[in-house]
Formats: sequence, structure tokens, C-alpha cells
Amino acid sequence: MPIDKNKIKEKLEKERDILLVQMGDMGKLNPVTGEWEAIPEERTSQESDQNDMADRFEDFEERSSMIRDLEPRLNNILLALKKIGKDSFGKCEVCGKDIELTRLEANPAARTCKKHLEN
Repeated sequence: MPIDKNKIKEKLEKERDILLVQMGDMGKLNPVTGEWEAIPEERTSQESDQNDMADRFEDFEERSSMIRDLEPRLNNILLALKKIGKDSFGKCEVCGKDIELTRLEANPAARTCKKHLEN
């Protein structure tokens, strides 16, 4: 059964859009570095005690951590969208063989076959 690239493209675009919204709520894309950076939560009052500052720092660290987790996924999706119209889409980046259809259906941004999953 051949790959339905239109269906996969739709899944990739949908996930890309969801990730962009999630990441946009926590940070912004730095146009110079091309990397996402967390932004601190807006303050609701001018005065901050030490507990407020600690909470804001903890929130900022959490945002930074989430962005570090989501950014590689977004980058893989963007790469897959670039490759989808080319022969290289659906090919393992390690061995060059076709990525299993079940793997692509589960993870349309997969870059390797199951054998090279850890690479």
C-alpha cells in the first residue's frame, strides 16, 4: 500500500499549527538565532515579593523546559513538510530504505526506519 502523502501532509500541518500555538503561548522565535526562547509570564502587579519572584522564575524555567522538549518535534515536522514533495520523504536517513508505513502513520515526521530508531 503506497503512502498517502496528502493525508500525511495534513497531519503534519495540523500538528505544526498546534505546536506553534503552544510554543507561542510560552515563548517567541528569535529571528537572529532561529531558536525558540521562553518569555516570562506577564506581571499583574508592580510589587513583587520573594515568593512572587520565585514563582515567576519557576514558571519561566518550566516554559523553557517545555520549549526545549517541543522545539525538536517542530523542527522534525518542518523538515518532513519540506521533504514531502521529494523522493527523500519516507526514506530512512540512516540506511535509505523505506520507513515502515505503520511508523509513518504513527509519526509522520519520522526520519528513520524502526531498525534505526535510536540514531
